[in-house]
Amino acid sequence: MACLILDQQQQQQQQSSKKKKKMMMIRMKSSGGCNAASSPARLINECDDDDDELSKSALFAFRAKEEEITKKKMEVKDRVQAQLSRVQQETRKLAEIRNDLEALEDPRWKEGLKVRKKVDLVNKELKSLGQNCQKKEKEYREAIDAFNEKNKEKTQLITRLTELVIESEMVRTKKLEDLNEKMKQFVNSTVSISI
Repeated sequence: MACLILDQQQQQQQQSSKKKKKMMMIRMKSSGGCNAASSPARLINECDDDDDELSKSALFAFRAKEEEITKKKMEVKDRVQAQLSRVQQETRKLAEIRNDLEALEDPRWKEGLKVRKKVDLVNKELKSLGQNCQKKEKEYREAIDAFNEKNKEKTQLITRLTELVIESEMVRTKKLEDLNEKMKQFVNSTVSISI
């Protein structure tokens, strides 16, 4: 940041020295050129003196800004240090309070901690058992669905088997009737031949 400020100040110095040289040239032209009293060497010396003054003033400005920045840094550092010391004090106070709390020996409080730990353990066991139960219920539902599907398929097969048995019985009965009819005809024809 200090380099940036220095670069800006150098640019400002160069611009102001260029402006001064232009002003000197304009004065020379307006006064009618070079006279014996104002020789070019004298003008250059005047410009150099002006440049020296400008660089000194820029250097003073730069030093003043740097001192200001240093002061601000120190102020910020002091504030941070004060804040840190406050935080450290508060941390110490909290540690003391924690120690005081731990120093309170209430047997019921300790017993309550033990019971709480047991409750936490039982909760963990219940959670795993609940997950296991859900898994078993899902398997049970899947098994019941499979059982019902197979039972339905069995019912359909029994119905088809019954239909086939009935059809077979009907076909066999019809064939028996046909055979019986043929037998009657055969018996009738043999009786009539023998007479």
